[in-house]
Amino acid sequence: APRAVPCPDGQSECPDDATCCVTSSGAWGCCPMPQASCCADKVHCCPHATICDLTRGRCVSPTSGTDVPLSTAFPAWKRQPPTPVALRQVLCPDGRSACPDGATCCQLSPTQYGCCPLQNAVCCDDGQHCCPQGTTCDLIHSTCTSLGGSASLAALSTARDVRCDEKTSCPNGNTCCRLSSGAWGCCPLEQAVCCPDHVHCCPQGYTCDPEGGSCLQGGGTRRPWMRKTPALPRGGQVTSGDVKCDEKTSCPDGSTCCRMSLGTWGCCP
Repeated sequence: APRAVPCPDGQSECPDDATCCVTSSGAWGCCPMPQASCCADKVHCCPHATICDLTRGRCVSPTSGTDVPLSTAFPAWKRQPPTPVALRQVLCPDGRSACPDGATCCQLSPTQYGCCPLQNAVCCDDGQHCCPQGTTCDLIHSTCTSLGGSASLAALSTARDVRCDEKTSCPNGNTCCRLSSGAWGCCPLEQAVCCPDHVHCCPQGYTCDPEGGSCLQGGGTRRPWMRKTPALPRGGQVTSGDVKCDEKTSCPDGSTCCRMSLGTWGCCP
């Protein structure tokens, strides 16, 4: 569904304006209201900013004192197609471009990286070719030479941004997450967990705790959650129009670099 809510497992999703809640079986279910509170019994849920009173079977508002009956979650469905973010990528030194797992980043030009389809490869000085580890580039004869012999040079392909769909992408090292508008946003973390509030995200291995406004790990470890930024139109590679935060990081044109709580750079749209 174009505006479905993706659940943190990356495989299940709920209808738009619903909330993902874990069910008693351990699978994901859908609560039929936005930014809902998931009840501890893993069966029921309550409207946003209300508390589950399981003994009375009611949802209580701490501010107004009003209460409504508990709602029941229904099963989530599997996402089609699977999550668009590549599971393993090699992040290039610019902190924005990435290459497929098992490839090597090589500089094509001062502003662009390419991908060599070899691991730990040697990048040739022409900015177009590469050679296997332990060999040297012989650009005159277009070969990779080693003590044992020579082989043909491998050609570089362009490093790409993380693709959300046909029209949108995020900087590399980010994860595509839906915003409340249904449009794609970017979480400034790799393989991140998208929070059900459509505003925040958490690192891999954490779950979103909407009541604590943080990311929670199994052992009880907490860390601040992060805000998502809007995704870029596709083809939005590192261009001269990008706003430079430091030597390795940049934000899309028209945005501002701001420090995030973890000390890393974030983009204010």
